[in-house]
Amino acid sequence: MRSLVLPDIEAYAQAHSMPETAICRALREETQRTMEYAQMLVGPLEGAFLKMMAQLVGATRVLEVGMFTGYSALCFAEAIPDRGTVITCEVDEESAAVARRYFAQASIGKKIEIRMGPALETMQALAGPFDLIFIDADKANYLNYYRRALDLLAPNGVILIDNVLWSGEVLKQPPPDERTAVIQELNRTVANDSRVTAVLVTIRDGILVVRRKT
Repeated sequence: MRSLVLPDIEAYAQAHSMPETAICRALREETQRTMEYAQMLVGPLEGAFLKMMAQLVGATRVLEVGMFTGYSALCFAEAIPDRGTVITCEVDEESAAVARRYFAQASIGKKIEIRMGPALETMQALAGPFDLIFIDADKANYLNYYRRALDLLAPNGVILIDNVLWSGEVLKQPPPDERTAVIQELNRTVANDSRVTAVLVTIRDGILVVRRKT
């Protein structure tokens, strides 16, 4: 993933945002040290943004589509009340094993439920409403995830969709590959969906913030 923000600006923003907790830092450092695709990890600045969004909507029920090693799930668990739940979807057992170790170390880990298997199948079996839905899984299914997320979303809830700038590849016409084409189509679909209002935030690789129109 190519950085779209100058490193000094990223560091400045991170230094002036809510701090990363010790458990998240330890998980991030192990992931960066040991995992092949460590760039998929949500970093401290985006993690702070996710926590803030969960707090702003007063989330008690969160759905995460794509867990990786569990950094963002921990961020959500830190942000929601003790009675809250984070349901997180993952297909890769190696990544999930790392997440389970860290969830077990933290008292907030009890709020997190891991659902293994294809995320779309998991979403089809779930019942809403969810106050916050975070989509950060395989890009080929982004439109399918978005459509199902709308079905599961609470009336005042929010959908957050990661990687919607795709290292700047979304600017290219024609799109260089299928994943870029799907993300471009998703961004167009959300922008033209009369049921919702959205803003594309240029944090990290782009986050699309979506809510129903009131």
